[in-house]
Amino acid sequence: MEDCKMEDSSYQREIPHQQMPGRHKGGFITMPFIIANGSFEKVAAYGLVPNMILYLIKDYHVGVAKGTNILFFWQAATNFTPILGAFVADSHLGRFLTIGLGSICSLLGMTLLWLTTMVPQSKPPSCDIMAQSCRSPTAGQMTLLFSSFVLIAIGAGGVRPCSLAFGADQLDRRDNPKNDRVLESFFGWYYASVAISVLIALTGIVYIQDHRGYRVGFGVPAILMLISALVFFLASPLYIKQTASKSLLTGFVQVIVVAYKNRNLPFPIIRKTTGYHYERNSNIVVPTDKLRFLNKACIINNPEQDIALDGSASNPWSLCTIEQVEELKALVKVLPLWSTGIIMSINLSQYTFPVLQASSMDRHLTKKFQIPAGSYGMFNVISLALWVILYDRVILPLISKMKGKSVRIGVKLRMGIGLFLTCIAMVVSAIVENARRREAIRDGFQNNPQAIVKMSAMWLVPQFCLNGIAEAFTAIGQTEFFYSELPKSMSSIAAALFVLGLAVANLLASAVVSIIDDITSKGGKDSWVSSNINKSRFDNYYWVLAILSFINLFYYFLCAWAYGPSGRQATKVKALPGR
Repeated sequence: MEDCKMEDSSYQREIPHQQMPGRHKGGFITMPFIIANGSFEKVAAYGLVPNMILYLIKDYHVGVAKGTNILFFWQAATNFTPILGAFVADSHLGRFLTIGLGSICSLLGMTLLWLTTMVPQSKPPSCDIMAQSCRSPTAGQMTLLFSSFVLIAIGAGGVRPCSLAFGADQLDRRDNPKNDRVLESFFGWYYASVAISVLIALTGIVYIQDHRGYRVGFGVPAILMLISALVFFLASPLYIKQTASKSLLTGFVQVIVVAYKNRNLPFPIIRKTTGYHYERNSNIVVPTDKLRFLNKACIINNPEQDIALDGSASNPWSLCTIEQVEELKALVKVLPLWSTGIIMSINLSQYTFPVLQASSMDRHLTKKFQIPAGSYGMFNVISLALWVILYDRVILPLISKMKGKSVRIGVKLRMGIGLFLTCIAMVVSAIVENARRREAIRDGFQNNPQAIVKMSAMWLVPQFCLNGIAEAFTAIGQTEFFYSELPKSMSSIAAALFVLGLAVANLLASAVVSIIDDITSKGGKDSWVSSNINKSRFDNYYWVLAILSFINLFYYFLCAWAYGPSGRQATKVKALPGR
């Protein structure tokens, strides 16, 4: 084997802005259009989720367990498609086309969903599922409904992973001495718009659905999505539009494929650079010994065939660089700690049961105003935002002042605190639901799930607040951990890991509900997740989640110990995970 060759790999370097004619491309003038597009999409999409379980039960005569599973699958698709969208944008279409097509798909999906409220033939005849036997929806009716869900999920996959990066493309000027401050300002405004959008969705859109019905309540999101698409395309001449480049995901697949193809190759002499393919100007010229079998992906077998004249690999599916191999190793290393956040994401994805609980409780704040059942999720968002501000601006400065030095809670400790808090949140959820159910039975409402018990729905607020603070600790901590531990070239992967966790959590949450429903309904018994909330045992369901959460906490301790000390100093990351 000859001395190792070097390639100037472009897949992990930022693609410089294309030179555009004139100076009118990009800049702050594009920000209102990009932020408005993302904000309207979130208001429209998030506003459909809270009351959807009620729509499925009342209009499609779907049971609680089946309806919950439908929504879990929908949310899983919505959280998984952004990963595919990021891959398509990076590798094929570019961000502008991906956002544009995503906006159109979301608009079509929301229009279809609105049509289900306007066309009587699109759903079964009206019927009270609690009082009589109702006709089930036909295959065509369910296909129309599911088509709307699929289109909305595809649309989210186009808009959400690209919106922030596309905005940064318009402002990123490396020759500007104030470039970092400009980007920081944009990120701040962008995440503020995300928080405001979610709050508007959980309050305004849900309120409209409760008071004006689903025809108006689903029509407004469709109109907002139309505005979102029009606003985005209106500024098309102003945008900087970068071309697609090679994706990191492709590089990972190449490493796995090449390592398998070269599985019979012998390793070069230990600690020698000869025989390994590495990138020009790289500090890494010898792969690490961890996951050593992957090192075979960067072994030069035949220099004349494997290396091109310019020093690059003749065929990237036959030879990879050390950098590609080490990036995949870094990803594999953080996966165990990533998996510990899935149980918390399952707890956070419990949209349907709290809505059903709130709808059976006293939601009045005054004699004339009551909080919509689907709006209690706003306490999760509010508590998360308030805790982040309080922690960053009050608690840490105060402790630092008392100690006389800068104090910072480690990332892994914060993640552990969040996982503990979500355990407590599930315990509180179980206790509150047990009290609500006992109150309903005491009042004689066991066979009347639509009755309102004499118990304030504000008792649901503590569990939302605990989950919001838990998310502030663990979700933000995880995102910061990924950014600090993975190479800079993998920042997009770091952002995608949390979203992938949400998608996996939605699928597992659906499995948990299905298993509990099958086991507890055997022998003709009432299922713990039956359609009659007063006969079901949501409290036992919450206890199952609490037990799983405590087991997961010990699993986290094991993973954190096995991982060892963090390899890089953590970087402060602005993020609003899961939104």
